Amino acid sequence: MSGHSKWHNIQAKKGKADAAKGKIFTKIGREIAVAAKSNPNPETNSKLADIIAKAKAANMPNDNIQRSIKKASGEMNGADYKELTYEGYGIAGSAVIIVTLTDNINRTAGDVRAILGKHGGSMGNTGCVSYNFDNKGYIVVERTVELDEDTMTEYALEAGADDVITSDDVYEIFTAPEAFSDVRKYLEDKNAELMAAAPKGRRNEEEEPKIRFVQAEVAMIPQNKIDLPAADVENKITLPEDKVKTFENMLDALEEHDDVQNVYHNVELPDDEEE
Repeated sequence: MSGHSKWHNIQAKKGKADAAKGKIFTKIGREIAVAAKSNPNPETNSKLADIIAKAKAANMPNDNIQRSIKKASGEMNGADYKELTYEGYGIAGSAVIIVTLTDNINRTAGDVRAILGKHGGSMGNTGCVSYNFDNKGYIVVERTVELDEDTMTEYALEAGADDVITSDDVYEIFTAPEAFSDVRKYLEDKNAELMAAAPKGRRNEEEEPKIRFVQAEVAMIPQNKIDLPAADVENKITLPEDKVKTFENMLDALEEHDDVQNVYHNVELPDDEEE
């Protein structure tokens, strides 16, 4: 099916992400603890269930997930974490959205502004770039021999998804934000059904899931992307190679900040920068 692929840029960061899993787990763990503070039961707390699904897709160990839930009634007491979203610009007018979870608004705002400014960007006002993005449920499922394109598309549409994009190694599933939980749960239940139907001799606790989530979250999906560097044609700009590195350094600095949970942008990085 048609649509805009987000996975191309996600692959670019996979190596860095793998090297920083401890930091990723810490950030997701904080999300879990904040979501669990009002209700630690994912069966009746859909937001918590969604974040747990995100954690599992990132291969966060179940022990870490349970510890994060327990923190909600422990060290999280007294800490007033707020989710704040900042909008701004990178080099060449690229659009950047930074989602943070912080207990010190002044610190976080100052640090984000400084990082953008240091790398040729600037902080903007609320709404200055968000119109370039769509808020969508985003689920990435590993493509396997057992899970062909027609079957995955059928499952996704049955679940209520809006669109499916097939890449060489994954399926990208897009949903309305309000449908994300239902689509995710449907696919989880479908996986359990497929696992249960496997021949008894092959079924065991260590067996790989039939529908393996690689990523699952509600995300800001850019409507259009700009290439860095690129030919000077419609919707594209030309930048020297050092500007590409500057943009990547800005992303790294933002993502390494303890208060930053997610960074979204509309830049299509060149292939040689994605290996």
